[in-house]
Amino acid sequence: MKKPYLMGLAVSAAIMVLLPWLTVNFVKGDAAMAVCFLLFFGVNPIFSIAMGIFSGKGRKVLWSLPILTSALFILGTWAFFGMGEPAFLVYAGIYLILGMISMGITHLIWKTGKK
Repeated sequence: MKKPYLMGLAVSAAIMVLLPWLTVNFVKGDAAMAVCFLLFFGVNPIFSIAMGIFSGKGRKVLWSLPILTSALFILGTWAFFGMGEPAFLVYAGIYLILGMISMGITHLIWKTGKK
C-alpha cells in the first residue's frame, strides 16, 4: 500500500501546491481571479471528494490523505497568495470535511460490498 499512498500524496501536492504556483506565475489580470475561483470552488472540492473516495478503499493505510490534502492546500495558498490569511483555513476545513465524509461513505460501501 506504499505506492498508492505516495501516488496520492504526489497528486495532492500537484493539485494543491503546483496549481496555485502556476496561477500566480503565469496567469495575469482578471484571468488570474477567474482561475482562483475555479480552483477554490471547483477543482479543489472535487479533488478532495475524489481523494476521500480513493482513501476509503484502503482506509487503514490511506486515512491521512484527506488531512494531508487540506494541509497542502494551506501550504500552497499561504505561500503564493498571502501568509496567514484566515479565509484559507475555512476552505481547508471544508475540503477536509468533504474528504473525510466521502472516505467514510466509500469505506461503508466498500465494506458492505465485500460481504
